[in-house]
Amino acid sequence: MPVTTTRLTRAAGMSAVAAGLLFIVVAVVHPPDDVASVTTTAWTVTHVLGMAMAALALVGISGMYLRQVTRTGRLGLVGFVLFGSCFLLITASQFAEAFVLPYLADQAPGFVSDFLAIPTGGVIVGSVWALVTVNLMTGATYVLGGLLFGVALFRAGILARWAALLLAAGTALALVLPLLPPAVDRLTGVPVGIALAGLGFSLWREQRAAATDPTTGAGASRPEPARAR
Repeated sequence: MPVTTTRLTRAAGMSAVAAGLLFIVVAVVHPPDDVASVTTTAWTVTHVLGMAMAALALVGISGMYLRQVTRTGRLGLVGFVLFGSCFLLITASQFAEAFVLPYLADQAPGFVSDFLAIPTGGVIVGSVWALVTVNLMTGATYVLGGLLFGVALFRAGILARWAALLLAAGTALALVLPLLPPAVDRLTGVPVGIALAGLGFSLWREQRAAATDPTTGAGASRPEPARAR
């Protein structure tokens, strides 16, 4: 089977669908953020899934951006770079939580406790301000990147607009996390998961239609409509 742009873009769409579903699963089943949970199998599995989610999301949004690069303009570029950077930072964080923290739980429980307190707004005792800075960067790129990328996708009008708006609104919802109880703050990621899955399916369906459209030829991408002047 030859590798074509259409097939690669469809694969990116399915990657976004998988990332969205994993985003929801991780948000729902995440164990409590305490030292006792760090050494459990559930903790490791959850954060391995988080790594997979971030990697698949990066592939998915790359496909979305490249499909609409001429329609999203500078806004789309800035949004893509910021949102993509967020998923790179999430990958590193999930790796540390899956494979580093369990080994430190017995030897340095204070450090592990401080690490877990960073994203939850808990009390930090030790000197982990470099990690605090990384967490702030992750939050900023998540909110700003998701908002700008969602708006750019909505304006491009190629993929599902409801999903693009949900992406923008869902990532902006993270701004109210400090006001929410810990039991529900992770659930604010569910709309973002739904948005990623919806955009991914829209990308897959659009490319599938292009591949079977006899007016464009099998395997060819459907031409974008001309931008109104």
